[in-house]
Amino acid sequence: MSSRRKFLINGSRIAAGGLILSAFSPDVFAFHRKGAGSADQINIGAIGINGMGWSDTKAALKVPGVNLVALCDVDKNVLDKRLKELAALNVDAAKVKVYGDYRKLLDNRDVDAVIIGTPDHWHCLQMVEACQSGKHVYVEKPIGNSVTECNVMVAAQKKYNRVVQVGQWQRSQQHFRDAIEFVHSGKLGNIRTAKVWCYQGWMKPDIVRPNTAPPAGVDYAGWLGPAPKKPFNASRFHFNFRWFWDYAGGLMTDWGVHLIDYALFGMKADVPKTVMALGGRFAYPELAEETPDTLTTLYEFENFNMVWDHAMGIDNGQYGRDHGIAFVGNNGTLVLDRGGWEVMEEKNSKQKVSKPHVNPSENGLNKHMQNFMSVIRSGKMDELTAPIQIGADVAIVAQMGNIAFRSGKRLAWDKAAGRFTDDAVNKEYLAKAYHNGYSIPRV
Repeated sequence: MSSRRKFLINGSRIAAGGLILSAFSPDVFAFHRKGAGSADQINIGAIGINGMGWSDTKAALKVPGVNLVALCDVDKNVLDKRLKELAALNVDAAKVKVYGDYRKLLDNRDVDAVIIGTPDHWHCLQMVEACQSGKHVYVEKPIGNSVTECNVMVAAQKKYNRVVQVGQWQRSQQHFRDAIEFVHSGKLGNIRTAKVWCYQGWMKPDIVRPNTAPPAGVDYAGWLGPAPKKPFNASRFHFNFRWFWDYAGGLMTDWGVHLIDYALFGMKADVPKTVMALGGRFAYPELAEETPDTLTTLYEFENFNMVWDHAMGIDNGQYGRDHGIAFVGNNGTLVLDRGGWEVMEEKNSKQKVSKPHVNPSENGLNKHMQNFMSVIRSGKMDELTAPIQIGADVAIVAQMGNIAFRSGKRLAWDKAAGRFTDDAVNKEYLAKAYHNGYSIPRV
């Protein structure tokens, strides 16, 4: 085994990757990537590069010493497009191996870490198999497409002891952490409600389209993987997979895991006692979707309630923001989103609070990827910003909301058992059946 390989598997005493990236030019990044063979070089491969997987890859290439050696996608059209874009990233496309089957990429011993940007229903299989093959993993959120998958992924990380970072990059953005520090200071007084909302005007389901043959260059069977076999339909493909239960969980799991994560963080909470949800395809019943375009979910915790509210296709959300988290306290309400945070003082409160308004000043995704690479180099797992357990905790809470909606019941959660008290609901919704010869990984 090469010294570089030993370094990356066993960890190192240095954390060379933990430096600020924004001041480095592309030429500096290219200089570091040319240092092939150096002990702290990290060779990466990316699986699923049509959307966030490609954004993640570009962020990784801003970290000095990170070298792209492999790309994988079941759509050759996407692969060809990305290969043409590599020149702008100072990457020699001729030195990047290309795959249509992720398993062949995982067999490549030159790959030290993988980025998984595939649809949600693939995350569990690919993350577990990557860990089994000795790779470190950056996996997009939500980590799994069911409660069972989330638990399997946590077990896999523990068993194989790989660095696994979840793509909840807001965990690396300082203004989010500053806001939570203010919440934890107690200045807001007793917090009775955490409101979480996502109104996305630019997000609409696709129009209803007829089934067709898959486009040339698309391995549709490879795209479906463990999902049920159905005819190809463009309204369910690429970005639109989000709106179908076979592959994802709608806005609840797409944006929900980003935002609910910070509500739980702020309230120092994990799982609720009960959950109920109401919603449906109220706004766009004529469009192609299964998940609700409108949803309100109520989570009951020990000393507070959390409300999730989402609406596709419109931007007029709470407090004049199209997304956010609000902590409603006796002395004031703190409102937080990607654009910053502010405190609205309760006018009748005798306990006055400062009213900061803070805007973000950094790229959270770049910092998140920097943290991932730094921990690969250092081996200090406790420095990871969004470890697999954090990803599992919030993904499970989001799944609970979807299950409450789909079952039409108010559900109680047995925390010790990790399941609902309703056995019929557990049987139908906690796990998703795997198809086409695939089976959920055993760890």
